[in-house]
Amino acid sequence: MQNSHGAVALLIGLGLVCGAVTPVQAAETFDLSAAVVVVPKGLSGPPSQAVRMLVEEVEKRSQLRWTVTDAWPARAAAVVLVGPAPFADATLRERGLPDARVPGFDAAEGYRLRIVDAKPPVAVVAGNDSRGVLFGVGRLLRELRISKRRVLVPGLLNVTTAPKYRLRGHQLGYRPKTNSYDAWSVPMWEQYIRDLAVFGTNAVELLPPRTDDAADSPHFPLPPMQMMVEMSRLLDQYGLDVWIWYPAMDPDYSKPATVQAALDEWANVFKQLPRVDAVFVPGGDPGHTDPAVLLPFLEKQTANLHRFHPKAQMWVSPQGFTQEWLDAFVSYLNEKQPTWLSGVVYGPQVRISLPKLRSLIPKKYPIRRYPDITHSRQCQYPVPDWDLAYASTEGREVINPRPRDQAQIFRSLSPESIGFISYSEGCNDDVNKFVWSGLAWDPDTPVIEILRQYSRYFLSDATADDFAQGLLALEQNWRGPLLTNRGVLTTLEQFQGMERSVQPSISENWRFQQALYRAYYDAFLHHRLVYETSLEEQALSKLRQAPGTGPLLAMDEAEKLLDEAVAHPAAPDLRARVFQLGDMLFQSIRMQLSVERHKAIAVDRGATLDTIDEPLNNGPWLKRRFAEIRKLNNERDQLREIASLVNWTDPGPGGFYDDLGNTSRQPHLVRGTGLAGDPGFYETPRVGFITGRRVAKLYPISWRDNMEALYDAPLRLHYDELDPHGTYSVRIAYAGDSPSVKIRLLADEKYVVHPEMTKPRPATVVEFDVPREATRDGHLTLTWYRQAGLGGNGRGCAVAEVWLVKKRSPSAHQPAKNTGD
Repeated sequence: MQNSHGAVALLIGLGLVCGAVTPVQAAETFDLSAAVVVVPKGLSGPPSQAVRMLVEEVEKRSQLRWTVTDAWPARAAAVVLVGPAPFADATLRERGLPDARVPGFDAAEGYRLRIVDAKPPVAVVAGNDSRGVLFGVGRLLRELRISKRRVLVPGLLNVTTAPKYRLRGHQLGYRPKTNSYDAWSVPMWEQYIRDLAVFGTNAVELLPPRTDDAADSPHFPLPPMQMMVEMSRLLDQYGLDVWIWYPAMDPDYSKPATVQAALDEWANVFKQLPRVDAVFVPGGDPGHTDPAVLLPFLEKQTANLHRFHPKAQMWVSPQGFTQEWLDAFVSYLNEKQPTWLSGVVYGPQVRISLPKLRSLIPKKYPIRRYPDITHSRQCQYPVPDWDLAYASTEGREVINPRPRDQAQIFRSLSPESIGFISYSEGCNDDVNKFVWSGLAWDPDTPVIEILRQYSRYFLSDATADDFAQGLLALEQNWRGPLLTNRGVLTTLEQFQGMERSVQPSISENWRFQQALYRAYYDAFLHHRLVYETSLEEQALSKLRQAPGTGPLLAMDEAEKLLDEAVAHPAAPDLRARVFQLGDMLFQSIRMQLSVERHKAIAVDRGATLDTIDEPLNNGPWLKRRFAEIRKLNNERDQLREIASLVNWTDPGPGGFYDDLGNTSRQPHLVRGTGLAGDPGFYETPRVGFITGRRVAKLYPISWRDNMEALYDAPLRLHYDELDPHGTYSVRIAYAGDSPSVKIRLLADEKYVVHPEMTKPRPATVVEFDVPREATRDGHLTLTWYRQAGLGGNGRGCAVAEVWLVKKRSPSAHQPAKNTGD
C-alpha cells in the first residue's frame, strides 16, 4: 500500500492523476441519457452491487432505466463501461479505443474514471479491485448532471485516484439514544449505506444489542439483534468493512464468573453476524475498567471473536482514563506488546492529544480516530465560542453542518492516524460525514467542491452551488454573537429563495428540509434575542428609576416588560414554520425533534422543538430575585438589592470585570491557539454551558455560560496597569456542569489565593484577598487548576464571572506618608 501511494504521488506530480475535477460548462458535456452499461461476464459480489446502485440511482433521478449487458451494444449507443481495470482496458482495445492505462497505478480501492470522446461517447469506470469499482461508480454518480429524462456527463472528466487514508467510516448506531437511526428500516439503512459508499466510505461501525441505552424504542421496526444482522449483511453485500463498537460495561471483570458471562454474551452476537472485520472496545464512556483488568479481558474476547471471525481485529481506546490508568495502559502496550491487539482508537475523553498518544505507544499499533462529529457543545470538538442563545435552544445534537470546522479538525490531526470511524448519534451530522469521507480520500479537495458534489448528488445539478453556499452560510450563522449577526437573516432569505424555486422532489428531500429547519430556527432565535434583550434593557431602565418611583413600583413595571416576551412573542410565523419542518423531517427521515410530538427519548437528545422557547434573557432570574426582594422588611434594603442588580457588572473604581462566557466581555482572558492549532482544546480554554429552564430561573445569563479548561490545563486571566500601592480582592462566580470537581486559584503561579476547594452549590459569588506581593509590580496573573490526574470528560475547571476589586483603604484617598526609606 505504501509503495502504491508513492506511485500515485509521483503521478500526481506529473499531472497524470487528479482527485478533483474542475467544473465544466454545459457545452462540454456528453449525453448519456440512453446509455448502455457494459460489464464483465458473470459479474457478481460487490461490483455487481455497484452496478445495481448505478442503475437504480440514475433511474431515481432521471426516470430513465439503463440497460445492463455483458456485450458491447450492436446499435450505436453511449456506453458506460464498468469493471475491473484489466477488463475495461481490454474491452477498450478491442473497440479500437485508447485505454489510458497509468503504469504503476494499482493502489487498493483506486479507480480510473474518464470520458472517451467517441461517437457515441464512452464513460469508463475501471477499478483496481472490487472496492475500486464501487467507489469509481460512486464518483461517476457524483459527477453526472441529471435532470428529468436527461443524463449528462462532463466531457473533460478524467480522474485517476486512490484514497489517502485506508479507513473511512462512520458509526451508525441502531439504539434509542439516537435522534433518528432507531426508526430506520432495512431499506432506509441500505440507502444510507449506499449514500456513504458513493462518497468513498469503506467501513461502518455497528452497536450490539446491549449498550448504555434503553433496551427498547417505540420506533424500532426490528429488534436490535435482528437489525444488526441485517446491517452486517448489507455491508457485506457492498464489500464494506463491519466494525462493532462494543463497550465493556459489566462492573468487575476481575471475577471469573463475570468474564465467562461476557464471553458467552459477546459470542452470541459474533456468531449471528455474517461479517465482522473489527471490534472496538472503548476504555470508558461507558465502561471505565482499570486497564490492568480490561486488557487481559480483551485478550480473551479476541480469542472468542476469532472462533466466528478468524481474521477480525480487536481495537481499544484509553477514553475516560485517569492519568494513573493512562500511564498503566501505555506501560502495558510498551512492555507486553500484545499480539492480539490490532490498534488503538483515539476518541473523546482521551486526556492527551493525538500526537502525544502517538509518541507514547509502540509504532506497531496503528491509531484510528473516533471523532465526535455529531455534537455541538460539551463534546470533543465543540463549536468555538458558541452563543448562549444557540447552546440553550439548539443544544448538543442540533442539525450541525460545520464543513469548514470539520475540515480544520480533520486536516490538523489525521496525519497521525490511518483514518477514522466517526462518532454519530443520528443524521443531524449528515453533512459532516461526507466532508470527512471526502477529505479522507483526498485531503486537498476544496470543501466547497465536496459540498457541491453533495448538493448535486442529493438534490440536483441546478441547485448544486446555491445549496453548497447555503451550508457554508449555516456554519457562518454560528460565528460570533448572535445579537449582532444579521447574516443569519440573509441566510434565511437565501434558503427561502431556494424554497420558492425548487421542484417538489427537492422540497420533500430530507437533506433540504434539514438545512431549511436550521435556517428558520437560527433566524427565529435572532429575532427573539434582539426583542428579549431590548425588553430586559427597558426593564433595567425601570429599575434604575427605583430611588424615585419606589422599589415596588419599579419592580412591577420591570416585570410587566419582561412578561411581554411571552404575552407578545417575537416572529411567530418563523416559529410556526420551524414546527412544520420538524414534523416534515419526522415523516421523511424519522428525525425525532420533540419528545411529545415524535417520541424522542429525551429533550437533550436532539429534541430541539422542545427547547425552542428557552429563555434568552435574564427574565426568569430577575423575577425570582424580585420575589425575594419584595419580602425584605424595609425600602432601603430593597433599593440596595435593586442597585446590585442594575450594577451587576460594576467592579467599582479601579476594578476590572470579565464575563468569561461572553466572548465580547473577557478582556483579561489568556487565550490559546484555538481550533486551528488546538482542535481538542487541550491548551486552549473553551466556552462551556449549563442550560435548562431550572438553570435559567436559578442563575443569571452570565452564569449559564463560562470559560473552562480541560484536564490538568490551567485557565488564566492576566491584568496590567494595576495600582502597585493598592490592595485587591477577587470575586468569582464558579460554574460549569461538573460541580463536584474541586478547583484552586493561584496568583502569579506561586501565591495561593484559595486552596483546592469544592465549588459552592447552588452557585454563588465567593470573594478572596489577592496577596499584595502579586500586584506590587502592577501586573497580575490569576490561574485556576482543577484536581490533577482525574479522568472522565476533563471538565471542572470552569469560571463564569470575575471581578477584580480594588479595596478601599486610607492610602487610596490620602497621600502616602514619607517614611524616609
